[in-house]
Amino acid sequence: MLHINDLTYRLGERIILDGATAALPANAHIGLVGRNGAGKTTLFRILLGEIAPESGSISIPRNLRIGAVAQEAPGGPERLIDVVLAADRERTALLAEAETTDDPMRRAEIETRLVDIGAHSAPARAAAILHGLGFDAEAQQRPCSDFSGGWRMRVALAAVLFSEPDLLLLDEPTNYLDIEGTLWLYDYLGRYPHTVLVISHDRELLDTAVDHILHLDQGKLTLYRGGYTSFDRQRREKLALQARTRMKQEAERKRLMAFVERFRAKASKARQAQSRLKRLEKMEPIAPVAEEESLPFDLPGPARPLSAPLVAMEGVGVGYDGRLVLDRLNLTILPDDRIALLGPNGNGKSTFAKLLSGRLKPMKGELRHSPKLTTAYFAQHQLDELIPHETPVQHVARLVPDAPEAHQRARAARMGFPGAKADTPVANLSGGEKARLLMGLAAFVGPHLLILDEPTNHLDIDSRQMLMEAINDYDGAVLLISHDRFLVEACADRLWLVANGTVRPYDGDLDDYRRMVLSAPGTGGRSEGAGGEKAERRRESAQKRIALGPLRKRIEALEARMEKLSTAIAKVDAALAEPDTFRKNPEKAAELARMRAEAAEALAKAEEEWLSASAEMEAATAT
Repeated sequence: MLHINDLTYRLGERIILDGATAALPANAHIGLVGRNGAGKTTLFRILLGEIAPESGSISIPRNLRIGAVAQEAPGGPERLIDVVLAADRERTALLAEAETTDDPMRRAEIETRLVDIGAHSAPARAAAILHGLGFDAEAQQRPCSDFSGGWRMRVALAAVLFSEPDLLLLDEPTNYLDIEGTLWLYDYLGRYPHTVLVISHDRELLDTAVDHILHLDQGKLTLYRGGYTSFDRQRREKLALQARTRMKQEAERKRLMAFVERFRAKASKARQAQSRLKRLEKMEPIAPVAEEESLPFDLPGPARPLSAPLVAMEGVGVGYDGRLVLDRLNLTILPDDRIALLGPNGNGKSTFAKLLSGRLKPMKGELRHSPKLTTAYFAQHQLDELIPHETPVQHVARLVPDAPEAHQRARAARMGFPGAKADTPVANLSGGEKARLLMGLAAFVGPHLLILDEPTNHLDIDSRQMLMEAINDYDGAVLLISHDRFLVEACADRLWLVANGTVRPYDGDLDDYRRMVLSAPGTGGRSEGAGGEKAERRRESAQKRIALGPLRKRIEALEARMEKLSTAIAKVDAALAEPDTFRKNPEKAAELARMRAEAAEALAKAEEEWLSASAEMEAATAT
């Protein structure tokens, strides 16, 4: 259907696309993936004709309708439903012509065409799309100017979905959605009847709504069949094979060169040496595997844990300007909790996060917590609080002004800004790098409670994986607000629903919640009885974590001791392996041997204790 032929595009001295070639099947649902800055949006702009490539071409069938979300969100006085209906230009033009034509034959043609394109059912279809993206019937009748930028982008997304182009181009469509809109979009794109090419770092979308992955790496395009999980496995296997093949080739090259160097001067072997030289010349060099590693996130836990509960609420109400947004809050947060908030945007998730972070005070009820409780709060809108002309190390220095510069740079490096990157002005950092810096600054002191409000926006898939690992390793409580289902499922073991003016534990898992959202989009209602047993297991799991805390600490201490002993044994072994150790200093050699024996005995004992404690932990968590 669509052929990308030897496409090359440069941005200054940097090659974005380097002879990129791919053939996209008709009616396929394709996820375009690659590192931030790899050139995915550039490829979209070339497909839309906004920029021209340096060389190469794109073959598109004649009359193919291409649709993409408008760069400028609608913001005029038009009603939302009218903006979406206007996206079907043919229908709009035919309806206008039908009002003015006096030709009965033309009028009959128009009516026939309107029936063919389903024009009379269009308002219901437009309303369903808007509803799925979070606009109820009342909101659909309001003007676009009543809504904020993020909600207007949803209207722009609704418009392109309604127009149903033959080739649908979507660039990070979930960035402006809550998890309810995201779950709806997964389902909608999975059923889309035409070709979809979507840029996304949302693994769940790439596993549920696409059947091909188009990978852009080092200017080249490679098409894989299947979703992201299948692509990840195929690519890892391909890289492993490439590495093994390159090692074999290097070994063969060394062997041939050794023969040539040894026998090229001998007349009897000259012809054989020349033969091997020709083989060397014909060898196609295999590029080394050069995967860019994602830097870890630095989320230090509290130095001194607090006793349970961290936070307790009884009849708490909170809001703005004397108006309650949330009421009847009767909740408890434990020191090792992992809680994700569900509920459509506008229901009070951010209000609840601000209450926990201390940015809002309760208007009623009682909220109790230790005076030593420290909280870190990260939200995307805080990116504007970074100082554009200052560098990451200067931002760190504001938090530890009396520390040596070496210490300040070490902390910046832990956040993901080593070397020269620490001296890059914030204005020159990417969105993902700014988010990484802000998150590191928020969690700088090792808080007891970490609140993350949409932390994955601007992060690529590998960075999201590193964030997931950092959250799971974090030794404190986490409250997570995210539209990224993969992150929520990987990190959260308690779900709280923000709906109907309150927050309460949700009795179910994300599959239950997805079914509820798709059966009643945008309602924020509750599926009665769904997953009651799962909810009970969640509560029991939370209580177990507190009870098992001492055992977990003991296991961690044993692991640290085992690592320390293993390192000591390795150092002693290295010293004993020196040829002159026994000859020059026999007494020192004997002392080293004694030290090794003691360390080995201590390591064996620690391993036995670790196995016993691990078995105890496994048995306790299995019950």
